[in-house]
Amino acid sequence: MKSNKVIITCAVTGSVHTPSMSPHLPYKPEDIAAQSIEAAEAGASILHLHARNPEDGRPTADPKIFMRFLPIIKQASNAVINITTGGSSVMTLEDRLAAAVAAEPEMCSLNMGSMNFGLFPMLERPREWQHAWEPELLEATRGTIFRNTFADIEAILRRLGEGCGTRFEFECYDVGHLYTLAHFRDRGLIPGTPFMQFVFGVLGGIGADPENLMHMKRIADKLFGDDYRFSVLAAGRKQMPMITMAATMGGSVRVGLEDSLFDGRELATSNADQVRRIRAILEGLSLEVATPDEARTMLGLKGGDRVAF
Repeated sequence: MKSNKVIITCAVTGSVHTPSMSPHLPYKPEDIAAQSIEAAEAGASILHLHARNPEDGRPTADPKIFMRFLPIIKQASNAVINITTGGSSVMTLEDRLAAAVAAEPEMCSLNMGSMNFGLFPMLERPREWQHAWEPELLEATRGTIFRNTFADIEAILRRLGEGCGTRFEFECYDVGHLYTLAHFRDRGLIPGTPFMQFVFGVLGGIGADPENLMHMKRIADKLFGDDYRFSVLAAGRKQMPMITMAATMGGSVRVGLEDSLFDGRELATSNADQVRRIRAILEGLSLEVATPDEARTMLGLKGGDRVAF
């Protein structure tokens, strides 16, 4: 029987927001580790992790920097560690895969298609930039495409899935991504029950509207029947309303400073703030939150003893 417990994923730092946007965004390895551990203690079963240059907060794919916080988190927490294969739109595929290949984690994220990924509207808000790279990176998204071709996706599935026993959080930014996921399922490249993350509110992807969540769920039902699990993340101020709706529809949820810098109307002082808020909402709705080991069972993961860090 399929468990209906809600998995809370926390995306701790990402590559979207920049240090000038919040003093609470972690970018030094020790801060990423500390906030990850605190988020796990607050109830997050999965920690979705990116790395940043510890000097200025710029997104980085350097495995050596990942290895400055991955073992610390693993030793202090039982949470599932999920490493990005997305990185940022200005990284090459090899760069984006380097840390995951080195770490052989239980989970990785996998974007299900190439897309415009517009962060440049963040430049419209006046602010004092701490680092020149911040507005430059945001502006670069006006003219770049996040690339994940069919060949790229197949390479990731084979290299990490078949090669390392890693399972995936399939990030679906639009309805077409569900059909791409079904394509790879039909070809036998996705064993077991897929875990998909419906992503709302990124410019270039589907909007953060309740109607769109209902439509994504309807198409997922059409393509996968009851043989899938889904979670929802929403960018910015739509974060909590959309993920609460997802939980009432039988889904899991994702929070974290990668997706929104706020806890209600105020800046979140940590990732754990958001975890505690959604956990209180879930428990108020009489929903049960999955433990890390329950999440491992629900998602068919290989276990934390079979990673390379």
